[in-house]
Amino acid sequence: MKLNIERFGAGEKIIFIHGAGLNNRIWDNMLNYFITSVEVILLDLPGHGRSPGSGCDSIEGYRDVIFDAIKDSDLEGSYMAGHSLGGAIAMSFASEYPDMLKGLILLGTGARLKVLPQILEGIIKDKEKTLKEIIKLAFSDKTHEVLIGIHYNETIKCPEEIVYKDFYACDRFNFMDKLNSIISPTLIVCGKDDILTPPKYSAYLKTHIKNSELLIIEDAGHMLMLEKPEEVATTIKRFIEQNQPIK
Repeated sequence: MKLNIERFGAGEKIIFIHGAGLNNRIWDNMLNYFITSVEVILLDLPGHGRSPGSGCDSIEGYRDVIFDAIKDSDLEGSYMAGHSLGGAIAMSFASEYPDMLKGLILLGTGARLKVLPQILEGIIKDKEKTLKEIIKLAFSDKTHEVLIGIHYNETIKCPEEIVYKDFYACDRFNFMDKLNSIISPTLIVCGKDDILTPPKYSAYLKTHIKNSELLIIEDAGHMLMLEKPEEVATTIKRFIEQNQPIK
């Protein structure tokens, strides 16, 4: 399957994986902060954005599609950054293919991503209403309504059957006993006001992933890369600079 992959800038490569029901536009707010220092690789998961396909109903399914895309695009040796569902995919990838990554960046995610049954049912019965309810929880109450509206308008584009598969994959994900298999240097970032994947989830990751560090972003919720793009981008750049070999 040929994924839509867009590349910007030059330098150390970072592959960004978006979350459930989203697409690679979720990273746009951060692009200007990276463009002169790293190469940003934005991909759309199958059935999302500009990628063909009908989505996957498991984290492993998405992981293996990305593996093929990385091999086909000669992107081995990149960093991998994942948000929420994308973070679950990134953890699974780092565990399964440890030699393919220079480092791991986990944003607003957790070792388990249980989804309320009413959300799974609601996506099929009334996607628009359900997504509005999810998005209410996805942002800090300090975030401007205009930004929240822009995010909703992007999210509603994803077909309901694909959104359902994404959340189904999240609900089945349980990596709690496998975190110690991740050997890549790992940066964990979470919004302090995140309700969907609260800071305690990130603290658990920090405790159980060797060679990891944790940063909590003030006044940000689950959509921290939209809410605080400069802080998130600056943190990621610092992490990559610290992981460069001494010459």
